[in-house]
Amino acid sequence: MNRRHVLQTGVASLIIIGGAPACREDAPASSAWRAAPSEYEELPIRYLASAILAPSPHNRQPWLIALDPDDPMRMTLFADLTRLLPETDPPNRQILIGLGAFLETLSMAAAEEERAVNIEMFPQGVAPDHLDARPIVQLTLGEVGTARPDPLFNFVSSRRTNRTRFDDVSVAKDELLGLGTALNAPNSFWGASADPEFCETLRDLCKIGWEIEIQTKRTHAESVALTRIGRKEIEANPDGISLSGPMMGAYSTLGILSREKMKDPQSRAFKGGLDFYNGLIESARSFAWLATMDNSRESQLSAGRDWMRVHLAATRAGLAFQPLSQVLQEFPEMRPLYASIHEATGIQAPSRIQGLFRIGFATTPDPSPRWPLQTRLIDISD
Repeated sequence: MNRRHVLQTGVASLIIIGGAPACREDAPASSAWRAAPSEYEELPIRYLASAILAPSPHNRQPWLIALDPDDPMRMTLFADLTRLLPETDPPNRQILIGLGAFLETLSMAAAEEERAVNIEMFPQGVAPDHLDARPIVQLTLGEVGTARPDPLFNFVSSRRTNRTRFDDVSVAKDELLGLGTALNAPNSFWGASADPEFCETLRDLCKIGWEIEIQTKRTHAESVALTRIGRKEIEANPDGISLSGPMMGAYSTLGILSREKMKDPQSRAFKGGLDFYNGLIESARSFAWLATMDNSRESQLSAGRDWMRVHLAATRAGLAFQPLSQVLQEFPEMRPLYASIHEATGIQAPSRIQGLFRIGFATTPDPSPRWPLQTRLIDISD
């Protein structure tokens, strides 16, 4: 495949996350996971084919890439401003972390061919309170021999965000702390605990945070609006929170499951979603957190890179991994919980927690789908 083929060819995609099973290995929507980067002729395309497998908040995949028409070694990363989460992520911090995970995956893909990626963050500056149309990163590929392959890259295609109940077994503290050796950014640090009493405190905080999000009308409405129910909706809008499978289709047909019902606190759909996620939190026996020395935009982007690295390290260790992001959201109603989680973990300003995770043991789910690569490429030559 060459650049023109990627830009002109569509691939059917769907996304299945949340309580529903992920894509079958043979489903068209999982094609991005099965594609071999070597199928692509041009260097940036080859590396981008791996980068789109990175995690992102609500699976929004908020990356847009402009290839330089005059220099095949250069490209520019932008945030897709149509894929922000203004209610649950008003400063766009989580979106920026997702872009950091994309960058790390891209860098590791290039390093497989011994090419370094020079990353110039925010070449035109950045607003402190929101993202805008300015570029996030200017990227330049180095020559062969400027980087060494990273063993963590071998786990990119098997990495999963695991939204199932975990086994009733804690992870050894030494193993949890050992995941922190994967960090690269000098401004990042890692904490973890499997202490039963402390983990109970964190579970309680996470459940309160989840209930605040789902019971705050505008934040819950944001997630509901991004929910795709059934195969047709998922194929038409392959991002967001997708619910699929025979039972989901039947519930939708019978009127049991709809976006209107999901917003109604008295409905079975609302109560079922509340109970389901509380059950996931309750199954957590081990927690870890990724923090930075400050909360600058550069630190948030670097935290996303390290987020990807610790997730890959967990995958290598055979551990299930899921972020629990509600208590770190920065809308007004969450402020008491945001303060409580920092106090509980001993993180004091100006340091900030960028990611809180439950880590444990569970059956590995099938891969989550992705938008086709060509939908993430843009032309800014005009």
